[in-house]
Amino acid sequence: MKAKLATLFTVVFLVAVNVAIWSYINNPLHLPSWSSTMMGVTYNGTRKDFNPEKKNYPTPAQVQEDLELLADKVHSIRTYTSTEGMEVVPELAAQNRINLAMGAWIDLFDDDITEQDRQKFEEKNRREIQSLINLTNNYPKTILRTLVGNESLLRVRAKLAGPISEQIRAQYKGQLSEQEIKDKIEAEVKVKVAEKANQLIEYIREVKKNTWKPVSTSETWDIWAANPALVAEVDYIGVHILPYWEGVPVDLPEGAEGDAAVDYVFKRFYELQQLYPNKPIVITETGWPSDGPPRGAASASLINEAKFLRAFLNRATAENIIYYVIEAFDQPWKIELEGTAGAYWGLFNADRQPKFPMEGEVVANPMWRNFATGAALLSMILMAAFLFKRKSLKLPGKLLFGIVANLAASVLFWSASIAAAQYQTSFSVVFWSILLMMQAMAILVLLTESLELAEVLWHRKGRRTFQPLTPSPDFKYPKVSIHLPIHNEPPEMVRKTLNALAKVDYPNYEVLVMDNNTKDPAVWMPVQEDCDRLGAKFRFFHLDNWPGYKAGAINYALENTAEDAEIIAVIDSDYILSPDWLKCMVPYFDQENVGFVQSPQDYRDAHQSTFKDMCYWEYAGFFNIGMVQRNEYNAIIQHGTMTMVRKSAFEKVGPWGEWCICEDSELGLRLYEAGYDSVYCKESFGRGLMPDTFSGYMTQRFRWVYGAMQIIKKHWRHFLPNKKSALTPAQRYYFVAGWLPWFSDALALLFTGASLILTTMLVLNPLHSELPINAFLLPTIGLFAFKVGRGLWLYKARVACSTLQALGAALAGLSLTHTVARGTLQGLFTSGKPFMRTPKYEAQGPLIAGLLVIWQELLLLSLLIAGIVAMRMEPQFNNTSGHLWVAVLAVQAVPYMATFLTILISVAPNYLPGKKLAAEELDVDE
Repeated sequence: MKAKLATLFTVVFLVAVNVAIWSYINNPLHLPSWSSTMMGVTYNGTRKDFNPEKKNYPTPAQVQEDLELLADKVHSIRTYTSTEGMEVVPELAAQNRINLAMGAWIDLFDDDITEQDRQKFEEKNRREIQSLINLTNNYPKTILRTLVGNESLLRVRAKLAGPISEQIRAQYKGQLSEQEIKDKIEAEVKVKVAEKANQLIEYIREVKKNTWKPVSTSETWDIWAANPALVAEVDYIGVHILPYWEGVPVDLPEGAEGDAAVDYVFKRFYELQQLYPNKPIVITETGWPSDGPPRGAASASLINEAKFLRAFLNRATAENIIYYVIEAFDQPWKIELEGTAGAYWGLFNADRQPKFPMEGEVVANPMWRNFATGAALLSMILMAAFLFKRKSLKLPGKLLFGIVANLAASVLFWSASIAAAQYQTSFSVVFWSILLMMQAMAILVLLTESLELAEVLWHRKGRRTFQPLTPSPDFKYPKVSIHLPIHNEPPEMVRKTLNALAKVDYPNYEVLVMDNNTKDPAVWMPVQEDCDRLGAKFRFFHLDNWPGYKAGAINYALENTAEDAEIIAVIDSDYILSPDWLKCMVPYFDQENVGFVQSPQDYRDAHQSTFKDMCYWEYAGFFNIGMVQRNEYNAIIQHGTMTMVRKSAFEKVGPWGEWCICEDSELGLRLYEAGYDSVYCKESFGRGLMPDTFSGYMTQRFRWVYGAMQIIKKHWRHFLPNKKSALTPAQRYYFVAGWLPWFSDALALLFTGASLILTTMLVLNPLHSELPINAFLLPTIGLFAFKVGRGLWLYKARVACSTLQALGAALAGLSLTHTVARGTLQGLFTSGKPFMRTPKYEAQGPLIAGLLVIWQELLLLSLLIAGIVAMRMEPQFNNTSGHLWVAVLAVQAVPYMATFLTILISVAPNYLPGKKLAAEELDVDE
């Protein structure tokens, strides 16, 4: 009861803290209010579903609905076109007592286009001009001013800049400095834009000739500054000043007075006024987007839009400036043209709801309470599901898990809140759905690994801690049949194993050696001779063309086991046993329900090289941490050496599975499913040999992972909560939790692939692409940092090694990330992978051979480095989001770099001075 109350307190306390953090982050911001009527806003009546190709322009009823909404909020509106459904605006604006700046959309065409295309441009421009003239003359009281074109010259400049730059750089390469080339490019572009301005001037003159209202065009401040001839033709200057696009932040540095972006608008306004003192100036566009990627120091957000507009409106009123805020309503269709930010300049969203109030407090995420509630509920469910059944977990462990659960749930709902606040296309819906599912998977991995950390560090004294036993004087020693499968193994290595078996201090055992499909008699016959030499306890079988790989060989041994044998023991051909293994472990079978007894794998060749030392401590983590913890819940993994199985259990569950390349783990699971218990004693009773090469290390791990996926596909029903399986909830959990880190590596590979695709899109189209940082932070940087920190913490607590050795183990584990990912994905989607033997006494090849083995890792590493370099070179991403994305790519590159470093370490002895000993010379029989 006391433990349950402590758990309940932990859950309630952490959820309360979580909600408080959400509340603090979304604390309302107090800004100067705006309570008057705006002078003007730009207006485009298209709806959320607008598609330029479908030409589903707004209907008169929709325009009327919009203008009724704007009637008491603005004095005037400005349109960009006089066609495409905007023909009704003057009449409806008059009805709603709204003044109007009517615009005509003008495209300036190239001189070298075909005559047919020229006619299309001219006809479209002609329709716009004629409609503008007619509407202006028909509604003289409503239309106060006209605008012929919108950023027409700016679009020309953007179109010409690329070709002109390429031409001049090719022409003057090696002749001029970089600055001189840039000056020539700028001068040439300026000349071309001035030439194109003549087309625009002709349209302006035509409108001026046929109307008596003031006529201008809308361009950015720099276009006006560079084209005085254009200024001379207009009645007023219609200028766009948009600090966001120029990378100007909303706020000045802390401690300074004023507003950086608003100050910038008025700075440019007064510069134009000084340049053209006799020409009236109207700001025809200024504003700020509520969402989008950073532009230099400028950040798009709801808060920043509110800050900018309130500050600008108050100052513009005070200084008596004529202005039009961009824009009345969000335009999602602009994402294709301007990138994400293009959709979010509205005072209202695309559903015609106000995005923020103009008076009083402003909240960054108006829907935050809904997402905070979702995060709280999810974290409560996660904590309740995991913690209430962990009676032996101490309070610090519960707090650690609870903190991780709340953080993970909040990150997931934070990502969902960002997606919900954005306008989604069919592609982006699929994209976000996949990312959120991948985030959920990453959270599941994070939770299981944090629970293991908590249980290892803050678990009350175990009830299932098994120590080596000493048989009583009246103990009846059951017969043990030791099975030793071999395939093409070096006979001198097997001889050491057989000699150790001959010294086993146990009165009642036999040894069956099964040579499985070794073709060369010079390899298997020495083993047969050794068995003959060691006496009647040793029996040798040579199996030609025998199916089933290792499982087939030990199944054959089962059929030939002595009838009076009660225990089956299996060891690998490279293991040298302690003489007391059987005496210390067999007595556990006196407990009738014990199905198998397991001792850890251990190795005797860590001294041979730095590479093997790394591998040794990487293996040690599993046997000293994972297996010990799983043993507390009777859920260990059976591995195929140093294992003993009750012979009668085979009659109940069947033989070793020849369909699975991890027949040992699969049998252990079947034994649990049949209701048997297990015993794991962490004392080492035998030592074998580790892979001699990184290739062998990879092959071994791939086999383990692929085999685990085979087991999952075969036994998945037993992991579901059902009454048909004898697996306990803890056994289900620990088997799934044990495999989740491998799924995590597969997930990391998918995230890496997605990152590379997105980076390519970003680099190719930086202006129209946005960095999905929030969806990648947890599954990449967050999960990676947690796993590394957790691993080092666990090693310090449970593994008797130095910090340097723990770091070496971490490097070795990271080097297998891609191998594990491949094994997981191939295991899930393919079948029938043959058994892969880990060779012993394998000669270490040259560096080039090792690099060929890891060509996939090197390719991904190269692509990630290229992505980092490309991102760093693109000025568009020289901001916080860009730097975070580079960090994501860098973290994703770490496992591949670890693979490369591990290869170098493994082959280093080949290139170091001194005698290079063969593996068999270094294998000392201890």
